[in-house]
This record gives sequence, C-alpha cells and structure tokens, in this order.
Amino acid sequence: MPEKPDDDPFHDCELDPDAVLGTRTFHNVLFTDDTETPVNVLTGETPAHSQASVEEAKAFTASIDTDTPQIALPASVETQVETQSKPYTAAAFFHFKATGSLERHRAYHAAYDSDAFTVDFETDYASGDLTITVDRANES
Repeated sequence: MPEKPDDDPFHDCELDPDAVLGTRTFHNVLFTDDTETPVNVLTGETPAHSQASVEEAKAFTASIDTDTPQIALPASVETQVETQSKPYTAAAFFHFKATGSLERHRAYHAAYDSDAFTVDFETDYASGDLTITVDRANES
C-alpha cells in the first residue's frame, strides 16, 4: 500500500489497475471510411464539410500539439450538421467514447501517466478497432 495517496496513480480511480492490465480491443470505435455522414435530402449529396478520409483524420490527430497520443473518433451526424464539422473528432486514445466508460478512461489515463505501467495502443482505421495493452513496467 502506498504511503501517500499521491504515490498511487489510481488513488482517484473507481477501478484498480487489474481492470486495465492486459490487452483489450474496443470494436467499431474509431472513425472509418464508413462513418455515417449527413445527406442533404434535397440533393442526395453529403455536404462538403462532412467529406473526409481516414488519412485526413489521422493527419489531423497527429497535428495536435499534446503529450497524449490522439485518435480519430467518429462525430455524430447531429454534431456534423449542427456545427458543420468534419465527420471525426480527435481525442486521447483512452477517451471514454472509445473505452466505453468514464471509469475505464480514468484508469487508462492513470496507467498512462504512471511510470509503474507501460501502455501501448494500436489503431485499425479499416475496422474501427482500438487495442490498448497495459503491463506493469517491471514485467514488460
């Protein structure tokens, strides 16, 4: 047990490290070329702002100046229409929209920020799958 809560990267988490240790794949969470886009009912065409490729989305996420690696998540059709935005949005690879819960998001974030764990992730933009692997640093 850590002497101080600050020594434990999971002290603010609802989940303990065991909840995120190992490899887990989150299916159909990434932006893909098949991500739904709005269609103008009068013309039958997708608006220019909603036309994008996976390569464009990946370039956008890579251009964000942050220490935390970003992934491209699909934007909802409603968001695309209301804000006239692209069909993707950037987020940290452990974002709750990708991992399925705020509790898991916090646990992956704690592991990523801790020297006690190694965290790797792989994106498959063809299938929309995100795979995250967490190991204890002394075991990798």
